Amino acid sequence: MKRVLVVDDDPTVSEVVAGYLGRAGFAVAVAADGPTAVALAAARPPDLMVLDLMLPGMDGLEVCRRVREDGPLPVIMLTARGDEEDRVLGLEVGADDYVTKPFSPRELVLRVESVLRRAGSLAAVRSEPVEPWLRSGPLALDPTGRRATRAGAELALTIREFDLLEFFIRHPGRATSREELMHQVWGWEFGDLSTVTVHVRRLREKVEDDPARPRLISTVWGVGYRFDPPRADEAGGTDGTDVRGVGDGG
Repeated sequence: MKRVLVVDDDPTVSEVVAGYLGRAGFAVAVAADGPTAVALAAARPPDLMVLDLMLPGMDGLEVCRRVREDGPLPVIMLTARGDEEDRVLGLEVGADDYVTKPFSPRELVLRVESVLRRAGSLAAVRSEPVEPWLRSGPLALDPTGRRATRAGAELALTIREFDLLEFFIRHPGRATSREELMHQVWGWEFGDLSTVTVHVRRLREKVEDDPARPRLISTVWGVGYRFDPPRADEAGGTDGTDVRGVGDGG
């Protein structure tokens, strides 16, 4: 049974969310403020945290930063409708998803299940055969161990950043729309496309020499994004091996 920590200072919201998650088969713990959430997560790390941005004692952004210091933890942020800046901030500190208030509890349960699947925390994911590392220029990615490196240095990627990078490496040279990325990487049929934009920006900050002038993840105006593997002589001291066409029918 997966354990979810729900953090919200509104007891009605916490009660409703906990009820729906419980009926979906999750074990649920509840915290009403930031310090309590950090303490509960440290004492017994949950598999996922549903975290409100506005909390007494410590806001959700700081809670997210602190719990992530102890290791990767999937986080779904709850934000007020229309607070786009808060949503972007939540994604930038590493939240894997967000839901705006008022929200459908059933939708939240589906988002929780989706994030957990992507996090590889379901037993079926861990039982899959070991895949070889994917390599593209200075980048190397281990799909099974969910590790990524750049020029030999470990990359600290969130769950979604890892999935996004894996998709790009498996589909080099292909222009992909934000809608398709949302479907292929997030598993959503619809949603706020700014989520994709923010994650691409964060990923560029970790894999590009100059994020302001990206050479690996290019913007294709009017379409979306394209991953352009460097040539062997631009591989930054690696063996230059890439995976052109892997997983893309070529």
